[in-house]
Amino acid sequence: MDLVLLCVFLPLVTVAWGQYGDYYYGPYNYGDNDEWVNVYRQGFNFQCPHGQVIVAVRSVFNKKEGSDRLWNYACMPASQSLGEPTECWWEEINRAGTEWYQTCSNNGLVAGFQSQYFPSVLDREWQFYCCRYSRRCPYSCWLTTEYPGHYGEDMDMMMYTYDYYIRGATTTFSAVDRDRQWKFIVCRMTDYDCPFQNV
Repeated sequence: MDLVLLCVFLPLVTVAWGQYGDYYYGPYNYGDNDEWVNVYRQGFNFQCPHGQVIVAVRSVFNKKEGSDRLWNYACMPASQSLGEPTECWWEEINRAGTEWYQTCSNNGLVAGFQSQYFPSVLDREWQFYCCRYSRRCPYSCWLTTEYPGHYGEDMDMMMYTYDYYIRGATTTFSAVDRDRQWKFIVCRMTDYDCPFQNV
């Protein structure tokens, strides 16, 4: 009986893997030995290699270290249909101690983060490093759930679906917990050039 079930289900699994196998990103390589890109209470600058975008964000919170977080990121090459990035830039700074919402201008995708810690507010200011791919446009955008689920918890956000990209984020800041929750703005990108851009 087991051999019959194997003969029936093995072809189904093979077909499903062939159809959907390329649409799963993980597992992610967060760099050498899963090291953090920062130390507590210090600034950092992280950029993906040319032609790659952010696909995962990991962070741990420590109240004793100034209510700060350690951060780590994973990058993956953008889809070949997007081609090479035509330009990259740093977006405007999002100030510490405030809530904010920001997407990459000019239809860009997030390819890095820059942050500086401010001990007077026990928070960080943030800046996105964005890259534009020809004149591709976003569509089917949505917000992820909150990361972390509760203030002070560890955070591990991963893009599980191929051809979806992080375009920005919205954050809330708790003056009591001195921590942030993030919702990432995730979109698909057209396979063709489009005549408009967001600003």
